[in-house]
Parts: sequence; structure tokens; C-alpha cells
Amino acid sequence: MRTIPAQTIVDKVAEMCIAANRELPADVLQAFKTQQAAEENPAAKEIFRQLIENAELSRETGLPLCQDCGLAVFFVEMGEDVRVEGMSLREAVNAGMVKGYKEGYLRKSSCDPFTRKNTGDNGPAIIHFDIVPGDKLKIWMMAKGGGSENMSRVMMFPPAAGWKGLREFIIKRIAEAGPNPCPPVLVGIGIGGNFELAAINSKKALLRDIDDTHPDPEVAKLEEEVLSAINKLNIGPMGLGGKTTCLAVKIATAPCHLASLPLAVNVQCHSARHKEVVL
Repeated sequence: MRTIPAQTIVDKVAEMCIAANRELPADVLQAFKTQQAAEENPAAKEIFRQLIENAELSRETGLPLCQDCGLAVFFVEMGEDVRVEGMSLREAVNAGMVKGYKEGYLRKSSCDPFTRKNTGDNGPAIIHFDIVPGDKLKIWMMAKGGGSENMSRVMMFPPAAGWKGLREFIIKRIAEAGPNPCPPVLVGIGIGGNFELAAINSKKALLRDIDDTHPDPEVAKLEEEVLSAINKLNIGPMGLGGKTTCLAVKIATAPCHLASLPLAVNVQCHSARHKEVVL
């Protein structure tokens, strides 16, 4: 059994929260540059120039990439042979998040759903746990903004809807979202499981790199099909037109009840902020 001090987790989570809000992932920044060169619409080219400049300024100055520093979402894989000493794993992740958002001067966005009173520390962190074999602890952190999250949906289809029905829903959802999620977006799709698992999988799918190809060739083909269809909507960067409405579509699947066909569409804005650490 391997022991990890809780304070180590607290400090690493705090570092992740600060870095995720200041440093755009390299694959996203590269996608900006690639699409800037490919765009023919002057407005789209200019938006990409501004997005690239914003990312560079954030890294240089330490200012957040976006004023919306998001709710802090964590996916945690805990090895069966790991023990956390000092406090519970949930307490350690939450304490690290509070520390990071305080020391990084990141906007706290968490509030009571009815009174709208801010909790003051961005807590509690939203944490999804998985128990896995081994003696490692892997933590992904995602700073999820409200604008793109509001455009996400879960839908329970009858099995007869098939891929055709799912595809139509996904494209219609992005078309209706328009400029609201700050495109170019990334789209995470959860298919199967049940109501809550489809939603979790749709968000977890967004942790994959933009250039990552799904190991199942049939699913990889569906991802490309949806990406192409979304980009034909001509919404473009920030909704000003252009052929880059979406940078990537990532699908996660799970077995489901024979009477159901769950679908979740999680929309991520262009500021696709996430970090990971392995302890």
C-alpha cells in the first residue's frame, strides 16, 4: 500500500487550477494557428489572431485566459493500492481547489442556486471518482465556464432513433447555440450508459487531445462526420461567420438499457482549459 500525504494533493491541485486558467493547452493553441491559416473570412482570421494574442498575454502576465474562471470539475482515478494520509481525498481535492482559486486571484463563480449568493471560495469542487488497479493517483482538472455549459443538453431517445436521430439532435443543438458558447467550440458526446453516465462521459470526452483519434475506427468516423456537419453551419469563430465553428468532436460510449438510447452533448468554449497530474 502506497501512502500519499494529503498536503501533496492540496498543493498539486492548487497548481493545476492556476495553470489551467493561465495556460491554454498546446493542442488548442496549435488548432487556432492552423485554422487561422485555413480561414478565408477576414473576420474569422482576425478573431483567431485575437485568441492567439490573448493566450500569449495570459501566459506572460499571469492573468486568466477568461474572466469566467469556471466551476472546477475533477476526474480522479485512484489506485486500489493508494492511501491518502491527513484528510480524505475529497477534502484534499476541494482544499486544493480553494487554495488555487484564492492564490491565483481567479474569479469565484459558485453560488446558491436560489439566492444566487456566492459561496466565496468557488466550492464545493465537482469531483468524479473512479477506483482503478495500481498505486497511482491521477487527477484531471477542468475549468468549465457557464456560457458553454448552458448550451449543453441530455436527451433520452428511444432505441429506434438510431445514429440518424442522435446526429440530427447534435447538429440542431450546436446550430441553436450559435455564438452563445464562444465558438470555435469543442463538443463532447456521451452515447449510452444512463441519464447521468452519458452526461459524465460527454464531459470526460473533452479531456482528449484535439488530434487524438478514437481507438474504434467506426466511432472515429462518426466524430469526423459530426465535426464536418457542424463546420458547415458557418457560425464561425465568435459567431461572426467562417468555416471553423468547431475544433473537435469527441465521443464516449457505454452499454445502455435495451429500452433506452441516452445522449449527452457537452459544449466547451474555445478556452478549453484543463490540466492533469499523476502522483
